[in-house]
Amino acid sequence: MTRGMQAKVLGMLPRSVDAVVIGSGPNGLVSAIALADAGWDVLVLEAADTFGGAVRSTESDGWISDRFSSNYPLGVASPVLRALELEKFGLRWAYAPLPLVHLLDSEEGTSAAIHPDPEATAKSVGADHPGDGEAWLRLYQQYVAIREPLLKALLTSWPPVGPGIKLVRKLGSAGELLRFARFMAMPMHRMGKELFEGPGGPALLAGNSLHADAPLSGAVSGTMGWLLAMLAQDVGYPVVEGGSGGLSGALVRRAERAGALLVSGTPVAAIEVSSGRVTGVRTASGETVVVGRAVIADVSAPALYGELLPNATIPAGLRRDLDERFEWDYPTVKLNYRLSGPIPWRSTDARTAGVVHLGGTADELVHLSADLDTGRLPSQPFLLIGQTTKSDPTRSPEGTEAVWTYSHLPRGIADDESAEKLAHRMERAIERYAPGFSDLIIDRDLQRPSDLESGNAALGLGAVGGGTMQLQQQLIFRPTIGLGSPRTFVSGLYLGSSAIHPGGGVHGACGHLAARTALRDASLIGPLTRTLPTAALRHLQR
Repeated sequence: MTRGMQAKVLGMLPRSVDAVVIGSGPNGLVSAIALADAGWDVLVLEAADTFGGAVRSTESDGWISDRFSSNYPLGVASPVLRALELEKFGLRWAYAPLPLVHLLDSEEGTSAAIHPDPEATAKSVGADHPGDGEAWLRLYQQYVAIREPLLKALLTSWPPVGPGIKLVRKLGSAGELLRFARFMAMPMHRMGKELFEGPGGPALLAGNSLHADAPLSGAVSGTMGWLLAMLAQDVGYPVVEGGSGGLSGALVRRAERAGALLVSGTPVAAIEVSSGRVTGVRTASGETVVVGRAVIADVSAPALYGELLPNATIPAGLRRDLDERFEWDYPTVKLNYRLSGPIPWRSTDARTAGVVHLGGTADELVHLSADLDTGRLPSQPFLLIGQTTKSDPTRSPEGTEAVWTYSHLPRGIADDESAEKLAHRMERAIERYAPGFSDLIIDRDLQRPSDLESGNAALGLGAVGGGTMQLQQQLIFRPTIGLGSPRTFVSGLYLGSSAIHPGGGVHGACGHLAARTALRDASLIGPLTRTLPTAALRHLQR
């Protein structure tokens, strides 16, 4: 029995601690580990009965289902998670023979595939246009050259001064820096046209871009597609052996080894504030824990500012921004299948892929993206499909297949009826590319946006990214007008969820940044690091 379980059974919480972390998603657990490693007395309070947030899995009758997130290229590549050496705490990654396949044509079975070997990927991308294969290799070589400082700049610091300087040095000149900045700002559709002549390369970028919610003709959507495509080539699209809960379990064990106390089944009802500083938290059962140094909230921005903080303390500008300008990402509809055998894809490559993108060419996906942004339910939806048994044979009984797929509803539409309609279109889409799929279904489990939100309160309206990833809600605009850091207008209170930079994804960066900021603010130089930023935030948000 863990200390957290013991505390829950005995009905006791500490009267005071150095820090409370609200929520036990990957970001919250990373925060707890960093603070406990620094010698702080840390308490993690989780509302659900199990730890992990949206990184959870269930097992029944030999079938394992990832309930929310599943494939983790960012998890493998993240400098934050790598530094924790979670393999020593039971984490095991599992890989399919092919990381990713994008299906292009339902009748001919054509596709573009990312193979473990970049040369094999180049052959697939350049099947119709050999020059596209060479372009892929150049693109990947350029990524490899800047990979380390780029990932550190994105995931380990804010503002990214040190890693940013190293990135500039890797690029080599002011001209190359400007070219890279232009490249990162490009819409996906334009990026694909500049890089490739044929359909394969642009489709791979477009499919990966649609993991986020930036319109494919909008600024920075190219960056999202490029980065995920490069990660697929670099580290693959792995799952956690035995279910995604294995990642959360490793983080929990690492946090407990560091000395953190984790308590589940204990919702926090309020964060207490006095004279502009956080002083404690109050649970739904009425217990109060006094906080000496910091509270880190691994919750959504609306939950922090709309539910947990005293309403009278919220600056008027911040309240108005959240009410009128904060935007969730696309609502998600997820189907989980138990199949009697492998999906009979027309595409040979898709039969061995861990992840399949279904949706056609980049041009077709641009039209679909426009539907989502203009309130139209796509007649031919884009599907992200995880063939988890392909990566991890422990996910289902021998000879069977555990598969999930998700797609998105238009922005602002999250009702159950629309979710059911989209689910039927998703199944018809798979049948088009894999005739006979429907005959294999043993069991079908639909997760509507309402189901996702009830399963994890941070997934507002079924959005899985903590808020839109579009430029107007990134960096200093995330979650609203601010400084882009985890700090809030309350001294000692930090937002450490995907609601802050760098946003959604299982990488631990948001929790790392929150803990790093809290540690710095509590240090000898704290008066210098926290006073002016906190005052600036209060001024911006008043």
